Amino acid sequence: MAAHSAGLRRTLRRLRLRWVTLTQPVLGPFRAKWRRSLMLRTMTVTGLVTGFTILIAGVFIVTSLSDDLYSSRRDQALQDSARATLAAQGQIDASERGSLSTLSATVRATVQDTSSSQMVYLRRQPGQPAYPEAPAASRTNDMLPDAVTAELSAAVVAGDEPQLWQAVTFVGDDGVPFPGIIVASTLTFPAGAGDYDLFIGYSLADTQETLAFMQRTLLVAAAVMMAFIGILVWIISRIVFRPIRAAADTSRRLAAGEANARMPLQNDVHLDMLSEGFNNMADTLQSRIQELDQLSEMQQRFVSDVSHELRTPLTTIRLASEMLEAGTQGLAPGQQRAIEVLGTQVERFESLLEDLLEISRYDAGHVTLETEPTNMVSLVEEVTESLRPLSPSAIEVHAAGGYSPIDVDPRRMRRIVSNLIGNAIEHGEGETIHVSIDSNATSVAVCVRDSGIGMSEEQTEHVFDRFWRADPSRKRTLGGTGLGLAIAQEDAAVHGGLLEVWSRAGEGTNFRLTVPRGDAVRSFVSPLQLIPDGYVSTETDRVVTSRWLRRPARLIRKDKRQ
Repeated sequence: MAAHSAGLRRTLRRLRLRWVTLTQPVLGPFRAKWRRSLMLRTMTVTGLVTGFTILIAGVFIVTSLSDDLYSSRRDQALQDSARATLAAQGQIDASERGSLSTLSATVRATVQDTSSSQMVYLRRQPGQPAYPEAPAASRTNDMLPDAVTAELSAAVVAGDEPQLWQAVTFVGDDGVPFPGIIVASTLTFPAGAGDYDLFIGYSLADTQETLAFMQRTLLVAAAVMMAFIGILVWIISRIVFRPIRAAADTSRRLAAGEANARMPLQNDVHLDMLSEGFNNMADTLQSRIQELDQLSEMQQRFVSDVSHELRTPLTTIRLASEMLEAGTQGLAPGQQRAIEVLGTQVERFESLLEDLLEISRYDAGHVTLETEPTNMVSLVEEVTESLRPLSPSAIEVHAAGGYSPIDVDPRRMRRIVSNLIGNAIEHGEGETIHVSIDSNATSVAVCVRDSGIGMSEEQTEHVFDRFWRADPSRKRTLGGTGLGLAIAQEDAAVHGGLLEVWSRAGEGTNFRLTVPRGDAVRSFVSPLQLIPDGYVSTETDRVVTSRWLRRPARLIRKDKRQ
């Protein structure tokens, strides 16, 4: 039983997949547009409701007309048959006994003359004693005897009603069926001839044609009404959704940087209130953006000017520090230590100024990329060898790919890798640091993985923020300004790449740099996994992609091969 149920489920799954495969080319575009267009949904729902209403009304009208026509035609047939039956019975009563042989034809002719039907069938009721002189059965055509059913014959013999009728289907000489009614009554012949059944047939072909004409008329009227309602709904939808489209277009233009875009008035009290409120909001936003732009420009200029102005006195201090270091012989140990600290802090100050200048260049949009074919494996190994003496942890390089050169700025790539490995040294807790390199047809990736203290979800959110440190109280092995990862993010973005991080508290951190193979590559997939092997993504994990991926306003590329 379980095997049968499993097989049935597999069959249903295959049928469902088959159905999706067959209908996707047809329903896919409509389904996508249905999800994105409120106007389409409104028009479709309105059309369906209107169509359903027209369908119900049409069925009701057709049914009512059909019943009325049928009832009217049936009543006419019954009245006509009653008149013909009375005339025929009067003819029988007035006839003489000796005329029985011709009485059947006379009765049939009387019925045809006094009724609107030419379909007459006269026969002696079954179950009566034989009478040699009784007239034989007669009929005007062969359709009527074939249409008389046994139920109608039995009801006439029972004699419960003076007239009985039954709806039947006649088949014409051409083989085409058409509806009709048979009205049955009883005639009493003189002497021993007994009772005769009189069947009069009435064709309803004209009623059927009338009803078909009415159905065609209603169908055409419904189609015209649906077309008219569709056009009306389309026009109304265009009018109703015009303010929404105007607001969407204005929002899109504002988002694209068109600061003077405003929503036009719609000649409606409520919609004009919406337009005025939207425009006031746009004016306020433009004002605030201008203020922020001015403040940002002032801040950038201040940082750049201060950084440049500090370079001259800092150079003087560094020269003085070098002179002091050269003459430390004969000084007390405390004085020698002070001179050493002075030199270290001067170097750190120079590093901070350099980072601030680099950030100011990115903020101002003055970035120059000096690209050249670079072997990323050699570059990573070179950076690793330079940092290995400063690391208490072992650093292992795993190069599965990336040997073919790509056009990048090697100075910026070294800075990114140096920042990532230096960050792993600072937080690796002495555990082995794994540096992986791989490539595919569209990109080259570098991963730096440590098994140190890791970061919480909140800390991972801020890992690319400027001057942010996960634990400012920790002793730093390589110094640092808090700008390393922010600059690395900008260096990756200016190459069109991504810098991503995965971290779990107590289990380490993994940074992944992915760089596309040239400017022509618009979409790429990293050849390395961001979440390390052996780890399953959970709700406590946090994966952050470098979010500030704006390109500088003035990006200058220099190819050293030229």
